[in-house]
Amino acid sequence: MKNITSLLILMISIAFAATSFASTDQYGLKSIEGKATNLEAHIGKGDWKVVILWASDCHACNQEAEQYIQFHEANKDKNIKLMGVSLDGAAKLDEAKAFIKRHDVTFPNLIGEFEQVASMYESLTGGQWLGTPTILIYNPKGELKAAQPGAVPVSLIEEFINSQIMAAKPSN
Repeated sequence: MKNITSLLILMISIAFAATSFASTDQYGLKSIEGKATNLEAHIGKGDWKVVILWASDCHACNQEAEQYIQFHEANKDKNIKLMGVSLDGAAKLDEAKAFIKRHDVTFPNLIGEFEQVASMYESLTGGQWLGTPTILIYNPKGELKAAQPGAVPVSLIEEFINSQIMAAKPSN
């Protein structure tokens, strides 16, 4: 019952999301190396994309990093990919890089300014920004299917994606 309730919260939180993907160019995202980019460059490539919004000084982000790295490693050759977006901004770029190194993060990461990433979240979901970590789940077409503030167990992420895959299959 707890898993079903958690899944319902995950799905309800996306009820206000736009069905078509709005451009994220105006939110100033960059690769950790400093190259300008946006979410569109990383989603909608035929794989499910789990985007983790995080900050280097976020206690829960530090605690949960290992489960997301393991999930990424277990699924990177399948159809589920992870990507992080640090809210540390340019002033804390070194802290973001230290987080990635300390946790040996193996999935790609972007970085943006806190206010801009929070605004992007609100624009994409229609919901209020609550903090890090926050999870966004995109389907293979690049459509936002779920948004959930707080740490989300990878088992629920996988269960949600599998339920979406099953729901999309035509019934016989």
